[in-house]
Amino acid sequence: MKIKQTIERVPGGLMVVPLLLGALLNTIDQMHIPAIMSMLKGLGVPETPEGYYEFLRIGGFSQELFKDGALVLIALFLFCAGSQMNLRVGGKALKKGVLLTSSKYLTGLAVGLLFGYFFDPMSGLLGLSTMAIIAAMTNGNGGMYAALTGQYGNRSDVGAVAILSLNDGPFFTLMSLGLLGSSFPIISFIAVLLPIGIGMLLGNLDKDIREFLRPGEILPVPFFAFALGAGMNLANFFNPSVVAAGLTIGFLTVFLTGGIGILVFKLFKEKSYIAPVAEASTAGNAAATPAAVAAAASVSAGAGMMTQADADAFQNIANIATAQISIATLTTAILCPIAVIMVDRYQRKKGINGKREDLKMEAPADPAEKKAKSMAT
Repeated sequence: MKIKQTIERVPGGLMVVPLLLGALLNTIDQMHIPAIMSMLKGLGVPETPEGYYEFLRIGGFSQELFKDGALVLIALFLFCAGSQMNLRVGGKALKKGVLLTSSKYLTGLAVGLLFGYFFDPMSGLLGLSTMAIIAAMTNGNGGMYAALTGQYGNRSDVGAVAILSLNDGPFFTLMSLGLLGSSFPIISFIAVLLPIGIGMLLGNLDKDIREFLRPGEILPVPFFAFALGAGMNLANFFNPSVVAAGLTIGFLTVFLTGGIGILVFKLFKEKSYIAPVAEASTAGNAAATPAAVAAAASVSAGAGMMTQADADAFQNIANIATAQISIATLTTAILCPIAVIMVDRYQRKKGINGKREDLKMEAPADPAEKKAKSMAT
């Protein structure tokens, strides 16, 4: 059977297909079908805290790999990717990471603020909120970025994920909404950079270690993609208003953050635009941001930094925003790989191979030179 070849025919298939499969199975799991739960109970599957039996939560190695292992597998990927980088590429990775993080955050912030200016910031057009827009557009899917740049980009593109990982979670959204100050614990930077840093150190000290870890650049991808999908629920697609809002955020994320990222890369003399397009996605963990914002709002209200009415407003929109962001995540999981492939094909027609670090060697040959060579042969 040509399973791998079939999957790779799908745009970004090694990432998208396992992710959607995980989402489908998790959706069935969350339906809590009595017959399935009875069978699982009979097999001795432990009961969840909510009182259900789920086949993605059977415990042991299976649950750790297929449900809970995404972060560990991504960390392994980053470690192996770091081992393939040399110190010269590390500086370029830092530059690209800063450019991508800044452009994505500022684009999402600008769209969110403009939306809040023209519509109700809590429940405006299509039921969208400023919080949902900023949370979805500023938080990129690091796993998808790593997979796409690993397949279509170069070492420094992949290495930039160390900086991009700083936008994981609700921090940027909270900062944008004025719920937190501008301080950021240094340990957060260390925790993100450490796997790539250690991998880079070992890979530069010993070429045998670098060669040993090379397969780890691609092998973990379908596994962490499935685990990421196992945290999503396809049932959200059955709510028309949520679907419309989520699709809107998804399209805005891909086209606006990707487009602005390309312009920024062009401004800073980067020839390949794989990285900014690969970052034009919404992370699955962004769906947890509304609840975190609501909790932070409650704390702020208790401390007298926010009125109780404002805190309740964030609480009231948390569930709908979570659903909208989930739709945006799935939308970008499909659109982003397609956009990367289109950009890659366009660049190759221009003589630019995004997988090469030194793009000066990729310039198309002069037509007169080609003709001379053909005549000589």
